[in-house]
Amino acid sequence: MQFKLATLATVALATLATATPVRRTGIPASQCTTGPVQCCNSVQPASSTAVTTLFGLLGIVLQNLNVDVGLTCDPISVIGIGSNSCNAQAVCCENNSFHGLVAIGCTPVDLSL
Repeated sequence: MQFKLATLATVALATLATATPVRRTGIPASQCTTGPVQCCNSVQPASSTAVTTLFGLLGIVLQNLNVDVGLTCDPISVIGIGSNSCNAQAVCCENNSFHGLVAIGCTPVDLSL
């Protein structure tokens, strides 16, 4: 019984650790020259199953699968950062032309700099 409980606890902690977003420090927001800083609910490699499935449904063909893709993004105004917050991942992306559904070529942004 104790073995099953310990196994269940280990699996639960591993799942929580996998699902918890990790804050990565990145470039200062002022260095984002490709458009507005984005706040994305999720940032994943272009080769991930979620991204390739979504791209297939949208008909998006991506040549370079070695980039990060932001999913469900909203622009953040860099002016007045104190009033803007991002509880997910703040990123600077090369291609924001998909109306916030996806943003391609994302780099983490540090809003505190």
